[in-house]
Amino acid sequence: MKHILELAEKNQREAWEVIRKTDVMNIWKSVGAEINLVGSLNMGLLVKNRDVDFHIYSSPLTPAGSFMAMAKLAENPFVKRITYNNLLDTEEACIEWHAWYEDPENGAWKMDMIHILKHSRYDGYFEKMAERIKAVLTEETRKAILRLKYETPDTEYCMGVEYYQAVLRDGVRTYAEFENWRRQHPVTGIVEWMP
Repeated sequence: MKHILELAEKNQREAWEVIRKTDVMNIWKSVGAEINLVGSLNMGLLVKNRDVDFHIYSSPLTPAGSFMAMAKLAENPFVKRITYNNLLDTEEACIEWHAWYEDPENGAWKMDMIHILKHSRYDGYFEKMAERIKAVLTEETRKAILRLKYETPDTEYCMGVEYYQAVLRDGVRTYAEFENWRRQHPVTGIVEWMP
């Protein structure tokens, strides 16, 4: 467990360094958007998946405004690739951005930036979920989540909320239990659960 905790601490430190080096928070603020860190880094539950998640809010939300922020981010020489997905006409009312960052000191990281229409269905939802999870986490459940994330093969995609729900709601503690739990609780879209 010591190795897992050390890896989590190292990767979380590196993730914060990537946030600093990209200036991603100030870039989005410069176009009038509100940006919030969500996901595993926000909750202290990032271990080996080198991924940083942000939810960003604007009203109005236009592709042009969103592209302005991403053009600034793309000026960073370590941002090597960016993808875009326009979901404004769905109930998610968002634009999905994914940027891949690579530098010799911090290695490769992915930044997921979900640009959401303010006052739409998911405005603040995942920030509230993160706060609720942090409020109920104990040292034991935190270690259980980190261990399960660490033991998940790199080829297996799991949403963070699957771990949190399995451990916090259903008492899962081993990877075998988690595999069984996932078979019984297949993900079919956005998981709207919080403790």
